[in-house]
Amino acid sequence: MNLMKFKKLYFLISLSFLIPGIISLFLFGLKPAIDFTGGSLIELHFLDQEKFANYSDKGLKDDLNGLYDVSAVQNSGDKKIIIKGKEITNAEKDVLVSKLIEKYGQVDVLRFETVGPILGAELLKKTLTAILLVASIITFYVWKQFDELKYGVCAVLAMLHDSLILIGAFSLLGHFFNVEVDVLFVTALLTTLSFSVHDTIVVYDRIRELKRKHSKYSFEQITNAAVLETMGRSINNSMTIIIMLLTLAILGGASIHWFVIALLIGSITGTYSSTFTAVPLLLVMHERSKITKK
Repeated sequence: MNLMKFKKLYFLISLSFLIPGIISLFLFGLKPAIDFTGGSLIELHFLDQEKFANYSDKGLKDDLNGLYDVSAVQNSGDKKIIIKGKEITNAEKDVLVSKLIEKYGQVDVLRFETVGPILGAELLKKTLTAILLVASIITFYVWKQFDELKYGVCAVLAMLHDSLILIGAFSLLGHFFNVEVDVLFVTALLTTLSFSVHDTIVVYDRIRELKRKHSKYSFEQITNAAVLETMGRSINNSMTIIIMLLTLAILGGASIHWFVIALLIGSITGTYSSTFTAVPLLLVMHERSKITKK
């Protein structure tokens, strides 16, 4: 079975996921959390069931009008509310909680975090630097391991393919469901980069071995054989991760829900791209190099 003859189809599948996300990034961008913009986050647990029955996000904003500049209110379920806004002190937070207790009864503060705008800007800069550094090191490493630059370039292109799909997905989620990107999202993004390139190197290593053993066969035949030999292992390994992440997404708490979703998207795209993006790209580059030489 020649899987590589369908490489144009694989590129079309990739584009069908990439294009909506890229358009969303240009139109809407990402919704940064206070980790990047600076501000305060307060997570509250309302204990009075009867008084909480009258709760609404708009009503809470109206109650705090003039007292606190609320930028976002997130209902995480089970009478737990996350309030995000400008940076405030611990004393100002206590005044805010007292105001809510007057209307909604007993309230527990589950979390209170404050990030200054300077720290937020520095974190964003370090995040972008980390992504560029990882991409550069991986390109150089794969190039040296396989003695050809095209292996490193294709591995990084596949890795960026996964990253763009993940970032685009969260741009769409941010626009339609107010999902924010925070430090956990950055962790998921960097994990996706490593996961993607790990499977890609396994396939590339098999291609190198088959080239040594069967030099008389064409490069397309060798890449196709390598894909067929490694695909089962790749899918089986990925399914163990995907099943675990699905379980966490369904049963895990609200604080890690979108982090798990990001890892889940990264795992699926990483599994796909290592076989159906990285290898077809390598084949296209090989064919173009042959034409250039002629």
